[in-house]
Amino acid sequence: MRKSSHSAAVVTAALLAFAGTAHAGATLDAVKKKGFVQCGVSDGLPGFSYTDDKGNVSGLDADLCRAVAAAVFGDATKVKFTPLTAKERFTALQSGEIDILSRNTTWTSSRDTALGLNFTGVTYYDGQGFLVNKKLGVKSAKELDGASICIQAGTTTELNLADYFRANNMKFTPISYDKSDESAKAMEAGRCDGLTSDQSQLYAQRIKLAAPDDYIVLPEVISKEPLGPVVRHGDDEWFDIVKWTLYVQVAAEEYGLTSKNVAEAAKTSTNPDVKRLLGAEGEKGKDFGLANDWVVNVVRQVGNYGEMFNRNVGDGSPLKIKRGLNALWNQGGLQYAPPFR
Repeated sequence: MRKSSHSAAVVTAALLAFAGTAHAGATLDAVKKKGFVQCGVSDGLPGFSYTDDKGNVSGLDADLCRAVAAAVFGDATKVKFTPLTAKERFTALQSGEIDILSRNTTWTSSRDTALGLNFTGVTYYDGQGFLVNKKLGVKSAKELDGASICIQAGTTTELNLADYFRANNMKFTPISYDKSDESAKAMEAGRCDGLTSDQSQLYAQRIKLAAPDDYIVLPEVISKEPLGPVVRHGDDEWFDIVKWTLYVQVAAEEYGLTSKNVAEAAKTSTNPDVKRLLGAEGEKGKDFGLANDWVVNVVRQVGNYGEMFNRNVGDGSPLKIKRGLNALWNQGGLQYAPPFR
């Protein structure tokens, strides 16, 4: 019996290993077959994923998906967007409705494990804060004792808010809404004293208010909110593609490669690291199941990380958010790409 049980265990392990191997690459195959990347984005957040009157989607999160499309197809336009609320986002990814979730989503341990998801990197290092009307006369979050706070349901901000007020021996009344726009409009209408969310989202919501200058973002940052793209567990090939699409954009900025000069650099650069990154030397594209010049396509069509940041949320955008923690590691920030070799 022991021998039989042992044999059965070996066979079971072999079948599981085979199943894992067979499943690997399933997402890439499906994406290639349908001819586009299905990307889950927010239901409307300027700077990250926002749909204009003509149906065009812009933003940092949306551009990450375009970069993945450029990597896979050599064409950044081969992407379709699915607007999702905070409550809908994980189910949409788990069910296969979308290929990537790129929706200002915080990387946490429970999401990375219990939900069966993989975070592929950090597109934006953020932190939770508070937005209030100047007429409230508040200059610090520690003056919000007894306040009513508008919040978006289904987010990590709910727990962070409760933790912050409890740690500072303060009381508050939470008022939840399913959509970020609803929570901002409720604050504007006076149904709550303040709005809490990631600071990037507060700046994005403020510019949509009727009188943006009447509102201030308080100085306190009460949490760490690393925001990034998410894919499903169990498909390492797709995980690698999405993960390294962001990393090569970060590396491109570090090497001074931009959307304007990357094609020429691929032909003329003598830097071994740059030649390897751009496919002018070696065959690294095969490691990903992609064309050898896939990085050139990503940077030429979407830009390096700095270009993507600046036009969407930085100095080239209405938000004008400083790079801060999102600067490169050699410029005082946290953005850092592993070696491409």
